[in-house]
Amino acid sequence: MNLKELKEIIDIVIAREAIEELELEKSGVRLRIKRSSNHAVSHAPAPAAVAAIAGTATSTPPPPVPAATEVEEELFYIKSPIVGTFYQAPSPNVEPFVSVGDFVEKGSVICIIEAMKLMNEIESEVAGEVVSILVENGQPVEYGEKLFAIRPR
Repeated sequence: MNLKELKEIIDIVIAREAIEELELEKSGVRLRIKRSSNHAVSHAPAPAAVAAIAGTATSTPPPPVPAATEVEEELFYIKSPIVGTFYQAPSPNVEPFVSVGDFVEKGSVICIIEAMKLMNEIESEVAGEVVSILVENGQPVEYGEKLFAIRPR
């Protein structure tokens, strides 16, 4: 496995939200990539794997990618457009913008992400039912991190 093949495998894992964990062993070299359900792919194993396999080359294509489950295909995930701190309400003493079970319209404000002392209102990209809130109030979020699972109408 060479560096190009390793990068292709990492790109596949990043592109496919259904892949939580991938473990690959080839010619005595073991690569393990694990992603938690609400965080980006962990790249920590990759540098060690690159150093261990820098001189090794194979022509084996990457392993097949598992298909997404039926439930995941029905849900739309609203992701963070920026890095910052997630807030469910405009202030601590006010009700959250949305709760699990609420119906939202496209364009309605569903949360705030604070970045560099600026409060950025995040709007729903689809109309539907809020099935899950995937982050806690006051939690730091990364770009592209899933915030809400919405079942579209």
